[in-house]
Amino acid sequence: MSWPALYLQLVGANRHSTSLGKIWLSVLFIFRVLVLAVAAESVWGDEQTDFTCNTLQPGCENVCYDQFFPVSHIRLWSLQLVFVSSPTLLIAAHVAYRNHRDKKLVQASRRAGLVSSKSLLSPEEEMESFKKRKRPIVGALWWTYAFSIVCRLLFEGGFMFALYTLYDGFQMPRLVRCGQWPCPNLVDCFVSRPTEKTIFTLFMATTSSVCMVLNMAELVYLIVKAITRAILQSCCNEKKQNKPHPSLSN
Repeated sequence: MSWPALYLQLVGANRHSTSLGKIWLSVLFIFRVLVLAVAAESVWGDEQTDFTCNTLQPGCENVCYDQFFPVSHIRLWSLQLVFVSSPTLLIAAHVAYRNHRDKKLVQASRRAGLVSSKSLLSPEEEMESFKKRKRPIVGALWWTYAFSIVCRLLFEGGFMFALYTLYDGFQMPRLVRCGQWPCPNLVDCFVSRPTEKTIFTLFMATTSSVCMVLNMAELVYLIVKAITRAILQSCCNEKKQNKPHPSLSN
């Protein structure tokens, strides 16, 4: 898949995110996507060809490989990155909808003569200004943003659990034993470069955990900020209600 195209889409949506969201995107692409594309794929390139068993029985190696490695690490990590990145596109869709709605409101105001057309930009310039404008994370956009973070957390945790369950941990074994048909008996099979693969597996699991911590911190930040904003707004409303009317003071 085209990782640069996905990166451009996420950068556009990340313009409206918090500072923690920008850090999350940097960690995602620098320490996960680049490592996966540049180094990890070459490490797992000989994953099946160098998986050898001490038997010449036809089909035995393929059956044993499928038993112990049902899903390739590379494909699982690629699928994980796609799923983890997808919720951020909800923010982009929400912002695009808001920009389209604001553009219609401006055009309707111009046709109704509520604002001077000379003071407005051209339709193309208006759309560009809407795209470049950073929207505050309040109202419906807050819910969309919080929902996207929760989805990212669920996807990260789900794929981490799947990786741990499928491979019985994050350490690659040097030797596996297989007795599946058509193997004649219990045969020994050897994994190529298990230490190097273990290092990359632990690295990817660690960066995934870091991303989960950043997501949880960002979610807590959003909740605290929303509560603080609600308290301040409530205090302002109380001050307005308690403020004496000018006519009464006279």
